[in-house]
Order: sequence, then structure tokens, then C-alpha cells
Amino acid sequence: MTYLDHAATTPLRPEARAAMLPFLGESFGNPSGHYGEGRVAQEAVDAARESVAACLNGRSSEILFTSGGTEGINTAILGIAYAMRRAGAGAHVITTAIEHHAGLHAAQHLEELGFEVTTLGCDGVGHVSASEFERALRPDTVLASVMLANNEVGTIQPVGEVAGILREYAARQQQHRVMLHTDAVQAPGWAAVDVQALGIDALSLSSHKFGGPKGSGILFLRRATPFRPLLHGGGQEMQKRAGTENVAGIAGTATALELACAGIAARSTRVRALRERLRAGIVASVGDAETNGCQENCLPNNLNISFEGMESDELVARLDARGIAASTGSACSNAMWEPSHVLLAMGVPIRRAAGSVRFSLGEGTTEADIEAVLEVLPGEVERARLSSVGAY
Repeated sequence: MTYLDHAATTPLRPEARAAMLPFLGESFGNPSGHYGEGRVAQEAVDAARESVAACLNGRSSEILFTSGGTEGINTAILGIAYAMRRAGAGAHVITTAIEHHAGLHAAQHLEELGFEVTTLGCDGVGHVSASEFERALRPDTVLASVMLANNEVGTIQPVGEVAGILREYAARQQQHRVMLHTDAVQAPGWAAVDVQALGIDALSLSSHKFGGPKGSGILFLRRATPFRPLLHGGGQEMQKRAGTENVAGIAGTATALELACAGIAARSTRVRALRERLRAGIVASVGDAETNGCQENCLPNNLNISFEGMESDELVARLDARGIAASTGSACSNAMWEPSHVLLAMGVPIRRAAGSVRFSLGEGTTEADIEAVLEVLPGEVERARLSSVGAY
């Protein structure tokens, strides 16, 4: 299989698998246990926390382990918003129209609980305006959530600039500081994830996006950030996330993140060249193919491209039959196809959005993979277009 859907999930790194194996077998202890096997498990969790903190340039006490990106995003948005409102700071939240559904739906839930949410748009390449963000700030704003890199088109957002705006706003207003969360799920391995440089208060990661196991994630929560836990029970994760720790998943996650954070520049340079070869080849060989998203300030492995006159699920199925894995820009809900909310927010016409496909390259992608796609794609696009015409 030619696998070009790394934005959806990545292969488990052999090193991460090796780190996990002891805790799936003989080292099965509960980290809360006051005996030898429990101490072995707790030491593994502590070591993983130190490793992750070093990768993110944070403190180990600021690292929480979760079940993945969705939990981390929900926990940050809801937990911080609840705490800020309870402290009397206000109940206004700012987010963007291009967030992952985990963030958008968490914000919608806040609205059901009486919060006001301002959802910012973006420009034609998926870039959120920092000046528009500043204009949206209000005295009762308590939280902003702006993703670091978009999962559908790869555009990198000005999170560091937004953090600077919030610091200046708090100093100017002489009031509470607005907390800032970023969904950085797509970034590891392709862009530096430095919590100090970004200036954020919370950051969410998902292990299986950078070669770790599914069902494991990371939430960075800066020290002294107002927060109310969503999960109640035991005192695990510094009393911020109850539940017995997934020791094997945590060990694999830390190992995978270490490897993803090493050699980013060389990896990005090589994969960006492959992506550009794929983009240029598609545009040259397929009529009316158009690239979506910024091609400069973006993840080096993400290529979202539209083929008008067809539906993307038809093309993805045809590519799958030829041994090529890519993903549709649409989501199927209740048997009805809905174009990507990200592309629509960018102003992409609905017919073009409905025919969008995302190719996301990975560390193991080769020139042969790119040539395999370019060899079969033009013919499959033509057949998909003919099929769509026949359907009407």
C-alpha cells in the first residue's frame, strides 16, 4: 500500500512498541500500588513525564497524560473555562472556524452552559488574522483556543503572536489574563513545539499522530493556570485527571515524541520536496486541479487539492482499489456528505470543496510513493468525474 494519510494516523514506531512491551506483560503493576511492581510502573510514568517535558520545554509537573487529542482539547477548553467563570473573570471564549471538531464541539457545549463564544473566520488560505483576534477581545474574555496547524490544509496559525496580544491586553486592561490553548496535534515531527516560545497556557497532543500508540495523548497545562478537572475519582495525574494510568501507552508516547522532535529540519526539507513534486505533478496532469491552503507557512507534509466535477469519496475509493491511501475532505453524517467546514470557512466554492482530497506524507514516504500516485491519479480522476456525471 502507498500510504499518504499520515495526518489521520501514523505507523507505530518500533522504538515506541519496544518501550510499551514490558508494561503489556511482566511489568503490569498499577502505578498507585505501594509495592515493587507498582513502583516500577510509577517510575516509568515519571520518566515519561520528564521526557515529554524536555521535548516541549516545559516542567514535568505541567504534563498530563490523556487518552488522546480529543480528551486533551475538551479537557483544556472546558476545564479552564469553568474555572475562570467560577472565579468571576467572565464567560466569553474566542475560537476559530477551522478548529478540529473536538474544539468546535467543546465550544458549542460551553454555549449550552451559558458562555458566549466568538468564532473567528480565516482568509482564503486558512490563515486566522491576529488583528481580528485582537478586535474580538472583551473585558469578560477568559479563554482563547487557536490551533497551531490545521489538520485539513496544514496552514500554521500565528499562535505566538496571539499570545503576545493577550499579554499586552492584560497589561493594558490591568485585569485577569486571558488563557490560551492550542491544538498542536498535527505539529510534532514537522514543526517545533516549544511551550515557552509559543507562550500558551495549555497545549494538546495525540500520540498516534507522531508514531505513538492510539488511545494516548498529552496535555500541557502551565503551572497556576486556572483549571477544574473533568474526570473525578482518584488523585492521579496530580489530581487533574482521575483514572489508572495507561502505563504502556505513556511509555510509547514519550519515546515516539522524543524521536519526532529530533531531526525536524532535515525531515521537513525532504518531505516538503516530495510534497511539491506531488503537487506539481497533479496540477500538470489533471485539468482544473486546485491546491487548497497556504503553501509556504504550512506543514511540509500536507497537500489538500480539489478536483471539481466529482465527489471526493468516489476518488478516495478508487485510489484505495489501486493500493493508495488518501483521505476525503468530506465527512459522512447520517448518510449525507458534507463538504469540509475548513474549506468552506476559507471561501472555497462548495462544488470544489466537495471534490477535495488530502494527501498527507510521512517520515517513511518515498519518491516511489509519489510516482505511484502520479501514475494512477489522472485516470482515476477522469473515471470519477465520468461516474459523477452519470449519477446525475
